[in-house]
Amino acid sequence: MKPQIRILIYSLLFFTYSFSTSLLLELGEKLKDHRFITLGCGFLLINLIFSFFVLKWSPLLNIVSSILIAVLALYLALRIGDLHLFRKYDAYGIKTALMANALFSILFWEIVYQIRRRKQ
Repeated sequence: MKPQIRILIYSLLFFTYSFSTSLLLELGEKLKDHRFITLGCGFLLINLIFSFFVLKWSPLLNIVSSILIAVLALYLALRIGDLHLFRKYDAYGIKTALMANALFSILFWEIVYQIRRRKQ
């Protein structure tokens, strides 16, 4: 896949993560469950859609990489949000965690893509 196409796809993935976060949080409030369960499942679904429609690898590799990336990215994003790096602009670290989640997901997808490409 050409770098320009990957950048375009990752940009779409970033915006999908950014816009879907508020919807997933609202859904979690309506379902009255823990918000990280809803976010994790939502990001897992986004990753599955991304992997099956864009990457088109084997189903097992798609599912495993989607689960791992969703869990790792959400965990690291929550840790970054707890650091309160931008207290003046983001007092609670929520926006920082949301952006970190999207960036970590894209970074992990690129790592998985590079590993998969080199093994072929």
